[in-house]
Amino acid sequence: MFFPRTAGVLLHLTSLPSRGGIGDFGPAAYAFVDFLAAARQGVWQVLPLGPVGYGNSPYSSTSAFAGNPLLVSLERLADHGWLEHAKLAAIPDGTDAVDYDQVRAWKLPLLTTAAQNFRKQAPPSQRARFERFSKENQWWLEDFVLFDSLRDHHHEENWNQWPRELAHRDAAALERVRAEFAEELDIRRIIQFAFFEQWHSLRAYCHSRSIRIAGDIAIFVNYDSADVWMNPDLFRLDENLNPQVVSGVPPDAFSITGQRWGNPLYRWDVMRERGYQWWIRRMRWALDSCDYIRLDHFRGFEKFWEIPANEPTAVHGRWVDGPKEEIFGKLREALGGLPFFAEDLGFITPEVHALRDRLEIPGMAVMQFGFGNPGAHIYLPHRLTPNRVIYTGTHDNDTMAAWWKCCTDYERRSAETYLGRISGDVHWAFIRAAQASVANLCVVPLQDILGLGSEARMNTPSLANGNWRWRYQPNALNNDVSERLAILAEVTDRLPTACPLPLQEDYAA
Repeated sequence: MFFPRTAGVLLHLTSLPSRGGIGDFGPAAYAFVDFLAAARQGVWQVLPLGPVGYGNSPYSSTSAFAGNPLLVSLERLADHGWLEHAKLAAIPDGTDAVDYDQVRAWKLPLLTTAAQNFRKQAPPSQRARFERFSKENQWWLEDFVLFDSLRDHHHEENWNQWPRELAHRDAAALERVRAEFAEELDIRRIIQFAFFEQWHSLRAYCHSRSIRIAGDIAIFVNYDSADVWMNPDLFRLDENLNPQVVSGVPPDAFSITGQRWGNPLYRWDVMRERGYQWWIRRMRWALDSCDYIRLDHFRGFEKFWEIPANEPTAVHGRWVDGPKEEIFGKLREALGGLPFFAEDLGFITPEVHALRDRLEIPGMAVMQFGFGNPGAHIYLPHRLTPNRVIYTGTHDNDTMAAWWKCCTDYERRSAETYLGRISGDVHWAFIRAAQASVANLCVVPLQDILGLGSEARMNTPSLANGNWRWRYQPNALNNDVSERLAILAEVTDRLPTACPLPLQEDYAA
């Protein structure tokens, strides 16, 4: 798939300057869409939106289908009658970095109160929308809310540490729990309903401003997730339901022990026998929520690094064949197209590039990587083709301003040879070069647009804690910034094109 030539901004929802300690689907999100429209940007790229697990990483979610309750806007719930506006007085102000424990402590009880109010007094139109949502999404929703509830009751222990009859999903035991937790499960259904009502409302508003949403799908899922608990036969687990092998990448120039991610690996043979139905459902669900999908760790579809689960590092692993074209053929048949682009960074072989090219899926180029040595020039604009997505940096990089302060003399000399003498804002020199490239889609992290330093870094891959916390200040998005982006979009022929008409629905939340 070739994207229309356009420009976009990478910003996760949690980074919005919403009230309450974390970004959400409330007024700040709509104000950001207005900024994107004024800046003539055609894409808003977000990170995965699922409920976060270990380390608060959006790439370590407890579900491949559910939404993160912390993103639900209490202000919008109050506007729709779920909460008294007076309750919002307790919402803390300020746009400090996200403190996830603190946000959970005050926000989840208010979400529960809102859901309880909905159960008691929702008007018929809202109740009908909820019933339709529950029925249409029963295939993932029922097991997720049960998993989520059991996980809370067992103090967030991994599900295989629960009583055996629950870990092994004994039907009678699950029915007893469903009866015992009936009201609690309904509360969790309602919160998921609120999440998707608010998300689809925001997406419709984006479409009305000619802005498309680019979502993000991790190839692997978290072991401590409803997905593995529900489908243990799709994963390589032993008789005690522990992973036999886990995911990661081998040692490289950045780490002498590699990266041991720890996700359980798929039983691709079983996936194949079942026609890849789990993946089809997953991608169809993702495309119901987003317009484009970034496929994280695309190289794992060609070959993936398999690590024995008892190994403490990623050193002793091996490359194993992935499903390659076969899975994408099934997805194309089911979905009618592949509106994907591939995260194909790191150790990428010619076979991975060939698979991506055969599928006509755009790959990524990150300018920050382009100046380390001549081999890195593949990331620079003159080496690209239209069917690529170019970035200044990603959520895993330090910001351009911080990189410029810390890069080597060789990198700095190479960059100035390529971009011209940089005496002022280095981030705009990189943004201009990226926008002027032939790559059809150019995405720039908001941190780079604002010229921020390391304090605004979203994620440091080798750091276990303290990531995913940055938020921008409300006054950062001024007319000067939007006008500069708009003029650049115009001169580089990246003006947005009209989206499909937004859904004309009366959203309940």
